[in-house]
Amino acid sequence: MPASVALAGAVLCALLVLAAPSLTPIHRAGYCAFYGECGRNPEVNVSLVASKVPCLSNQPAQVATGTVLALLRSVCPELVRGDNETTRVCCSLAQLGALQLSVALSGAVLSRCPACARNFANLYCNNICSPDQSLFTNVTRVVNYTTTQGTTKLAVVEYQCFYQRDFADASFTSCQGVRLPATGGYAIDTMCGRYGARLCTTQRWLDFQGDKNNGLAPLQIDFQLVPNGTQPGDAIVPLGGQAWRCDQALSDEEQPCSCQDCAESCPPVIAPSGPPPPFRLGNADGALVLCGLLFGLLALIFIIALMCRCQRSKKDATPEPAPARATCCSARLSDVSHRVLARAFRWWGTLVAGHPVVVLVVAAVLAGLLSAGLVTLRLTTDPVELWSAPGSRARQEKAFHDEHFGPFLRTNQVIVTAPGRPSSGYESVVLGAKNFSGVLSEEVLRALLELQERLAATTAWAPASGREVTLSDICYAPLNPTQPGLGDCCVNSVTQYFQNNGTHLAMTATQLDGKVTGTVDWRDHLIYCVNSPLSFKDITALELSCMAEYGGPVFPYIAFGGYPGSEYTEAEALIVTYSLNNFPRDDPRHEWVLSWEQRFLEVVGDFQRTHGPNLSVTFMAERSLEDEINRTTGEDIPVFAVSYLVVFIYITLALGEYTAWRRVLVESKVTLALGGIAVVLGAVFASMGLLALLGLPSSLIILEVVPFLVLAVGADNIFIFVQEYQQSQREPDETREQHIGRVLAQVAPSMLLCSLSEVICFLLGALSSMPAVRTFALTAAVAIAFDFLLQMSGFVALLALDARRQEAARFDLCCCCGMDTGGPAGPGARLLRPLLRRYYTPLLLHRLARPVVVLLFLFLACAGLYLTLQVPVGLDQELAMPKDSYMLQYFAALNQYLAVGVPTYFVTTGGYNFSSSAGTNGICSSAGCASNSLTQTIQYATRFPNVSYLAIPATSWVDDFLDWLNPTGRCCRIHRFGNLSGEFCPSTSSDPSCLGGQCLNTTRRPTVEEFEQFLPWFLHDRPTLQCAKGGLGAYDTAVSMDANGTILASRFMAYQRPLRTSQEYTAALRAARDLAEEITTNLRQVPGTDPDFEVFPYTVTYVYYEQYLTVVAEGVITLALCLVPTFGVSFLLLGMDLRSSAATLLTITMILLDTVGAMALWDIPYNAVALINLVAAVGISVEFVSHLTCAFAHSTQPSRVERAAEATVNMGSKVVAGVAMTNLPGIVVLAFAKAQLIQIFFFRLNLIITLVGLAHGLIFLPVLLSYMGPSPRVPAGDAAGDTREDAVAGSEQGAGLALSNPCFEDKDKATVPGQG
Repeated sequence: MPASVALAGAVLCALLVLAAPSLTPIHRAGYCAFYGECGRNPEVNVSLVASKVPCLSNQPAQVATGTVLALLRSVCPELVRGDNETTRVCCSLAQLGALQLSVALSGAVLSRCPACARNFANLYCNNICSPDQSLFTNVTRVVNYTTTQGTTKLAVVEYQCFYQRDFADASFTSCQGVRLPATGGYAIDTMCGRYGARLCTTQRWLDFQGDKNNGLAPLQIDFQLVPNGTQPGDAIVPLGGQAWRCDQALSDEEQPCSCQDCAESCPPVIAPSGPPPPFRLGNADGALVLCGLLFGLLALIFIIALMCRCQRSKKDATPEPAPARATCCSARLSDVSHRVLARAFRWWGTLVAGHPVVVLVVAAVLAGLLSAGLVTLRLTTDPVELWSAPGSRARQEKAFHDEHFGPFLRTNQVIVTAPGRPSSGYESVVLGAKNFSGVLSEEVLRALLELQERLAATTAWAPASGREVTLSDICYAPLNPTQPGLGDCCVNSVTQYFQNNGTHLAMTATQLDGKVTGTVDWRDHLIYCVNSPLSFKDITALELSCMAEYGGPVFPYIAFGGYPGSEYTEAEALIVTYSLNNFPRDDPRHEWVLSWEQRFLEVVGDFQRTHGPNLSVTFMAERSLEDEINRTTGEDIPVFAVSYLVVFIYITLALGEYTAWRRVLVESKVTLALGGIAVVLGAVFASMGLLALLGLPSSLIILEVVPFLVLAVGADNIFIFVQEYQQSQREPDETREQHIGRVLAQVAPSMLLCSLSEVICFLLGALSSMPAVRTFALTAAVAIAFDFLLQMSGFVALLALDARRQEAARFDLCCCCGMDTGGPAGPGARLLRPLLRRYYTPLLLHRLARPVVVLLFLFLACAGLYLTLQVPVGLDQELAMPKDSYMLQYFAALNQYLAVGVPTYFVTTGGYNFSSSAGTNGICSSAGCASNSLTQTIQYATRFPNVSYLAIPATSWVDDFLDWLNPTGRCCRIHRFGNLSGEFCPSTSSDPSCLGGQCLNTTRRPTVEEFEQFLPWFLHDRPTLQCAKGGLGAYDTAVSMDANGTILASRFMAYQRPLRTSQEYTAALRAARDLAEEITTNLRQVPGTDPDFEVFPYTVTYVYYEQYLTVVAEGVITLALCLVPTFGVSFLLLGMDLRSSAATLLTITMILLDTVGAMALWDIPYNAVALINLVAAVGISVEFVSHLTCAFAHSTQPSRVERAAEATVNMGSKVVAGVAMTNLPGIVVLAFAKAQLIQIFFFRLNLIITLVGLAHGLIFLPVLLSYMGPSPRVPAGDAAGDTREDAVAGSEQGAGLALSNPCFEDKDKATVPGQG
């Protein structure tokens, strides 16, 4: 097979030679094909570099002497013979000078890889100056040229050049991997025309060099690659030889190309380990198996304990009386503490009831004074201030970045698609067949151009500044940052390939390609530019530049979206991006940019409505996210108002106890309910006012959650107090005030237990590092404390006044009117309490039902534990938007079409010596740089984008600075004489004082002094065709220096791959930090580096997503801290009752487990907003659990079952009415909110919290206490062993609770002495 290919190649070359005119009759060593210069090529209309074509001269090569030899030694050292040999050349001094310029231009992008630069220069040197030029060159076309003296010469305008294929392939291979640090792409992108780096081959690479339409080549060169071992004929000998491999050093003093530019130089790179695989046991989910085993173990332990208890009960089931047990120390302590609290509250209640007006006035004044602090309230709406702690790593890194480089640019973007538009094929006469998607049509491009022209002309009024703001006032202008015009603004779009010029878009031209003639238009130019975006001139007859109007390139992965592979013309979306300067919020220009962005949204909105029938237009401005959140918050305020109103109506109706229709107006409690609500609101306002006076800012989430939480807690206490008073009968000779004091003594200890637990819980929750969580917890703690104090004072006073009104038979709401005095006919109508007493409690505490309940809730807890591990962590930004937001369409388009992620900067702090050779080598990635340098390490990471989340390597100002200093180019030059002597000479200057004024004489690292002198020149040098390495625009903001030139900070920009979810953003942050840590470790080993020096990654999203790195651990710690007081306070206030306290802790823990597990089932992600609700859930759970536990602990029933029944009937009804039924109506209303955040985290999550808390408090807790509650306190003279706690009592109270119902009987029923 290879032999047949070689034969075909030889035959083809021979035919080409025979077909060509005989303009080079002599093909012999030592003979030229052309020599000297014969003016400019008349066939080239636009040339970016002024160059001349050679004159036909098939004569012997000339001897190189003097200046020619010296320049040859510098430009083409391989052509210089030894000292004892004569050096001959086929180029004049003028040609050699032009060759030097060409080599300098190529060297600007290739010099970072010496082997490539040398190989490429050798090709040109041999073409132009080789003494054996005629051997591999065959001139095919000439034109007449008249010299200034009037003589006529033949100017060469086209020739054939024959290379051995292996030699050409080796030269191409050495250059194939060379990088362009400023773009993160490849140098070959600029040297292969329409094919770019991906499709470039040796032939295509050479063809572009010889294309007279590329703006650089002065004439047409037809490169012929001849297979080795074959001859084209006619005495032609293809140019061959040994090309340098990129991993070879050119000399002992030089280095081979670096790994970044040469794959052969790379050491073996071990793929980094990705995320750990899911935990599995065999083929099963490991977590599921373990949770199943845990349930099995707990169920087994419970069943064994139950069987042992039953067995012991059978043995002890004798009618003989058992001796009374002595009351234990903890029980005595519990009784003492309870009596002390009851006595104190009884005294206090009697006192307040006796002076209600005075107490109300004092409470109202104090609450009002504290609420007055609301005038100083500051609402925090900035997400950074809400969710990221000021001392967090991300905030500190953001502050460092903004201090040295300014805030991250503001992005305004439009994404246009054309659904339903058919694609079309296009046959380019120059570039071949291409398929164009429906959105890539001239009609759509003109619409986009119209939009951009309108935006360029848009002005916005800034009221505070009192001026009109234009785009040029606030746009990012990289190449003219001081006085930008509209054309200097950085706008990336497909129309920038035509410089946003409608005339360029409409251009057509006749194109001759070989023997084929056709017409080229905007499509040919676009095909070329997407593959060669750095070109200053395409190869078509249009001769247009690919550079944007502002002077920079437009990379296709930024302007196009939704394309397969690199087929940009098949893109489904066109992306227009406006980059605007960002300013601090206290800068007047911040208002400018906000005002212009508002106009941007209006203009694009009009464009969307105009083109809606044909195009899909999605868009966003930097301000959009905050705008939409604020909008939906304002729109949902009425929903919250209705929610609270529904709760208020329920409380006003449910508090009353009605005995007869004629007494409804007397027995209603509307005034008392409104007073109770006022107490709750007063506590909320007072707490927020106090904290505002102390300088603590608030937030919208506090305004939404804290009233809900305090209302749940406060309403529960209100129901407990009022219903206990309604059910309690006044004792003989007891005054109304004493009656109120006695009732308060009965219920206040339980209210104190819950409130104190919640206050301490939230105070511990305030230890969270998240500002929003900390502020919420502090506000909730203070509000609940104030609520308890106001209820113990103001509400007790209100109840006393209401009791006085009711006893006087005065109407509610209108106490001036009334009816004939007289007491109620009997107890009021009740529904819930009788239902619990007659049906629910007997069924729940049946001896067969109780084990089922325990097993069921153990299963739910284990299922909740498993589901907890499945809850996604994060908050996708789509959820922050209302369902009718235009941003949702934008996010959907962004996730579908975006081809590259946001820029990520690797920032270096002070303390690193960039100017030393070791310091430079620790950063750069060109020849001679360290293999573990900063840029090289990032390059390794981009090979594994699924692990590192980086797609494009970092740009490196150090690398481009070294290339800029290369003496073979003309970038860094110094005026050698004249008025500007010693000053920087731009590459575009032709001043004679710049000749030979290169900054460095040889290719080497600059000294410390040179580094500090030349770096500022580099950073402010505008890139041009003569010197593409100028740092202005790309790097002038990448280095922060003090007045002495010391580098305080620098940054290196890479690009992330597209990220879709908050989990990916979080993983990208974690990967970037790991990578930066590795780089920091490497650079600290460079001599002279400060031990505190570090490298950190920074992008605009890190400050938002950093919380998710720790939110799980922080949530567990916060919730654990919140659980501590629920146990500790219960343990102390219940007289060191370990069992009751443990039951409280266990039940609340199970509530949390089941709540988080239900989040996984209802698509509720875990994040800081969820954490705030879970912290609130602990407080609400205390209400569901602690009241009932306290009632159980102080019950005097003789058995655990009876005590559980009594507590469920007496306190359960109040908990259902006061907590569950207070929350549920308001929660249901929130389902109609527009904001998805409200629907998910306030409706769904709070509904789960309420239902799960109710189920555990009213079903699981009574059964749990019936098994593990403290032993019954048997009065003196009674006897009931521990093994008989399940026996059924026949006391009057027990009968009243229906405890004699057979459902309570155990199989081994025992008789309780004294009651049998």
